[in-house]
Amino acid sequence: MASAKNQNSPAAARRAKLDEARRKERARERRSRVITITAAVVVVAGLVAGGGYLMSKADKQDKAEAQAKTSPVTGERSWDKLTQNHVKKPVDYPMNPPVGGDHNPVWMNCDADVYTEAIPKENAVHSLEHGAVWVTYNAKAKDADVKALAERVAKTPYSLMSPVSDQKDPLILSAWGKQVTVESATDARVAQFFTKYVQGPQTPEPGAACSGGVTK
Repeated sequence: MASAKNQNSPAAARRAKLDEARRKERARERRSRVITITAAVVVVAGLVAGGGYLMSKADKQDKAEAQAKTSPVTGERSWDKLTQNHVKKPVDYPMNPPVGGDHNPVWMNCDADVYTEAIPKENAVHSLEHGAVWVTYNAKAKDADVKALAERVAKTPYSLMSPVSDQKDPLILSAWGKQVTVESATDARVAQFFTKYVQGPQTPEPGAACSGGVTK
């Protein structure tokens, strides 16, 4: 049996101190493992939840787009049996802006092009033949709406925008054979019209170029 003297010796004190340090180190390691595991669980749970949220959001967006493509656009006007001849003279269209008919052999550039001055309608109609959506406005349109629609067009290939001073309504969207008057840039029909008709099923020449044409 160890004597009290041995138990109180400097060596015993050092061993006791070392044992205590090791005990504290083991305790720290246990706490660290618990924290690491807990954090990992939280991260994984967050990723699972986040992934589920993103998948759900993507599914909702896909369904919304599918619905926009199949649902009729409220207030939309349609024209059938439009001619597609190439002509090099002015055309007297029955609607304004025109949505189809004979047109210039060269299209108006419609690769997200925003024109601040009037453009030849005969060239714009050729752009519609290629599947573009044409946004037009007159002096009655609000500046905020013109700006917002210009921003949308500037981000959308196969679209173009220009003023048409003699059109009846402030804001009009046109595609080949299709046209709708909208109340503002935030009108839900704007997004639906773009979703449905940018390179949509009405396009006589899908995939045809929207660049390399007339720029002004």
